[in-house]
Amino acid sequence: MKTVKSFSVAALAYLFFSCNSGQNKNMESIAVSDSTATEGITAKTATSSSAGVENSKDSVHKFIRTADLKFKVKDVVQSTYTIENITNVHGGFVTYTNLSSTIDNVTATPTSADSSLETTFYTPVNEIIIRVPNTKLDTTLKDIAKTVDYLNFRVIKAEDVSLQILANRLSQTRGVKNEQRLTNAIDNKGKKLKDITDAEETLSGMGEDIDNAKIANLSLSDKIQFSTVNISLYQRQAIKNEMVANYKITAPYKQGLGSQMAASFSFGWGIIEDAIVFVVKFWAIILIGILILLSYKKFQKHLSFTTNKTP
Repeated sequence: MKTVKSFSVAALAYLFFSCNSGQNKNMESIAVSDSTATEGITAKTATSSSAGVENSKDSVHKFIRTADLKFKVKDVVQSTYTIENITNVHGGFVTYTNLSSTIDNVTATPTSADSSLETTFYTPVNEIIIRVPNTKLDTTLKDIAKTVDYLNFRVIKAEDVSLQILANRLSQTRGVKNEQRLTNAIDNKGKKLKDITDAEETLSGMGEDIDNAKIANLSLSDKIQFSTVNISLYQRQAIKNEMVANYKITAPYKQGLGSQMAASFSFGWGIIEDAIVFVVKFWAIILIGILILLSYKKFQKHLSFTTNKTP
């Protein structure tokens, strides 16, 4: 209990010191944000900011610094190589790059009977994510600014995670102590199998919480040491001309007049043959039908004669 109280007192003292330190330095908030989003900024020094500068005199606050840039360059490919080299020089590394061309329009202008001039309008773009040492962020941004032809926007953020780190450390300390106490209780007092099983499950959950707090601090430490810069590059629309062959549509094959007449005669003769075969196959039915028809006519004739003879 004394140790827990000590940590609570330390946390309160830290909060008090942080507040006083912030007031003395005229900080408007713990999370510092420096954003320039005015369209059309062309000053190459505009990519830098005091939010990206590490203050060696401030030992209290721990900042995670990030930067988001979008700007136009003369040549996307060449600027990509330049930015990658700048990153390497300052001890950073590239985590993502996606160089591509967006096709805006394609036109074809016939220049002769069998060829055309194909014109492709396209815009080369690239999305880059780099990570550089926190102390080198401002210098890196200033070097990248040399490639800027037209700045669309620049956003630089500095988020103070000091309290979050402290909370994770206190959580780790409490977890370790509770874990030790539960382990001792299991070893000394645990008798029933069910009680031991429940205690072991609780102990496993404590260990997982301790690990999560440790991993969270490691992740924060990595983000503090290496700043993340998201860069979007593009250049002026480019044009590519290429001579291509015209596609000729082949007309379907059509028979001549003589061939069509021969085919028609053959088709008609086939109908006659089918009719003859039909008659041959069903001659008995046709004969019966004829006999029935003749008998019916004869009966009608006889009935009419008898009617006329009757007075």
